[in-house]
Amino acid sequence: MDWTRKDLIDIESLSPSEIQTLLNCAQHFKKVCLSPRKHAPLLQGYTVANFFVEPSTRTRTSFELAAKHLGATVVNLSAESSSLKKGETLKDTVLNLQALQTDVLVMRHSASGAPQFVAERVRSAVLNGGDGAHEHPTQGFLDALTILDKKGSFKGVRVTILGDILYSRVARSNIWLLTKMGALVTLCGPPTLVPMSFEKMGCKVSHKVEDAIAEADFVNLLRIQHERQRKSAFPSLGEYTSFFGLTQERVRLMKPDATIMHPGPINRGVEIDSEVADCGRSVILDQVTNGLAVRMAALYLVTGHSPSVLKDALETMGFDLS
Repeated sequence: MDWTRKDLIDIESLSPSEIQTLLNCAQHFKKVCLSPRKHAPLLQGYTVANFFVEPSTRTRTSFELAAKHLGATVVNLSAESSSLKKGETLKDTVLNLQALQTDVLVMRHSASGAPQFVAERVRSAVLNGGDGAHEHPTQGFLDALTILDKKGSFKGVRVTILGDILYSRVARSNIWLLTKMGALVTLCGPPTLVPMSFEKMGCKVSHKVEDAIAEADFVNLLRIQHERQRKSAFPSLGEYTSFFGLTQERVRLMKPDATIMHPGPINRGVEIDSEVADCGRSVILDQVTNGLAVRMAALYLVTGHSPSVLKDALETMGFDLS
């Protein structure tokens, strides 16, 4: 199907066919990313502004590279370098970016709902690079693409998301996408961070890590979101690691072909042992590579380009998509 949305704000509102459309485009763009050329100037003449009010390494860098690989002009802004520091409102900031003829605004903000607020007030396409504890849609898509690379389908695939679920926008985007596409999702962590209310989203909740990882085809680890917690949800980091960290001993409980994931940044020695993060089961760096392809796909779609002509356009440019 064609993509008709101006913005990509969340996964909750997407249909399975819309999710599949973006993933299909991302699979084509991944072959572009892995080719020697990498440059497919489908967005030549477009301007993309990366406006990140919160810190970011992977998301901001991959959005910048994605836009440049597509031939767009890129401008990077942060809260510290913008007039937000002088008291300018978010609304006035983004309206000024629109007045500069920005075509796409990629936005990360600490307030849940900020990208939606902006999308309702600007003509520019808005891509949510993470808003508070609400959603991080492109992270959900890149995690899904990583699973698809391994399994070829989501139907019946068991995914355990382990860690701070309550404060995680990554967890919410993963839950919405994976359950819509037929995967079986288990959430695991301390009860203070994984309340039973999450079962309303169509997933299973477990507070026993050994059970949750033993049945999983994929274990997706999340760091503790200290910056969003008003008070500590457990006595100490050492106790958290003892009960819920993915240690080398716990990896032995996993299926022989089970895969380890992490959206980053990794807190080595807390939610995951350093040796586990670097082991052969880990696809953490593959997720980063997939993020570039997903963000190229997202930029391509929100600028009004048709997914149905993408394959032909790329092959005309000389890319081998076989």
